[in-house]
Amino acid sequence: MFAQRPIKPALIAAACAALALAGCAGPYTGPVEVTRFVSPDRAELGRGTIAVRLADGAPDDLTRSAFIAAVSEELTRIGYTVVPQGSRAEQTATIRTTRTAVAGAPQGQRGPVNVGVGGQTGGFGSGVGMGVGLNLGGGQRGPNVNTELAVRIDNAGGRAIWEGRSQIATAVKSPYSQGNLAARTLASGLFRDFPGGNGETITIRASELQPAK
Repeated sequence: MFAQRPIKPALIAAACAALALAGCAGPYTGPVEVTRFVSPDRAELGRGTIAVRLADGAPDDLTRSAFIAAVSEELTRIGYTVVPQGSRAEQTATIRTTRTAVAGAPQGQRGPVNVGVGGQTGGFGSGVGMGVGLNLGGGQRGPNVNTELAVRIDNAGGRAIWEGRSQIATAVKSPYSQGNLAARTLASGLFRDFPGGNGETITIRASELQPAK
């Protein structure tokens, strides 16, 4: 028989870290993936008055109200003066939000599920999807839902001067799948280091943006 040896704390910490990476620490929460397009003329960005509105046809429910509040807070932080809805403003930020189910792979065919933003590729001002994809594995602790936030900033003449999308894939029981926290986290990632690089895609851990409460 082998003599039992005490387990060092460092080994315990390493094992816990490995379990966390394997998704055993809690419900699945993917990173926030952000893509942005920026006008060549950046002088208009981050200053003046701005109105925040939902895209045409979007119902003004409690979840979308949370996104309006989160985006307004970020716009204020980066230097804008957000005016009440219906007021005249120098710029307009239009919000679109979507939440889609992530289908699991059939039993025995656990290939990754590709979730795209818009399903098309587009450049600055094109108004179509960004073509950003996340490779999402299957399994019980894999993602169940993909939440997206898209914001487009137009100047007074109706010309797009900035647009971007952020998305996060989560398990249904993840705190980051809930409306308020999802809104704050996606908005925080979207406007991080504003305006960002034109056409860049960045990935940020959700815990670095908004801690779960």
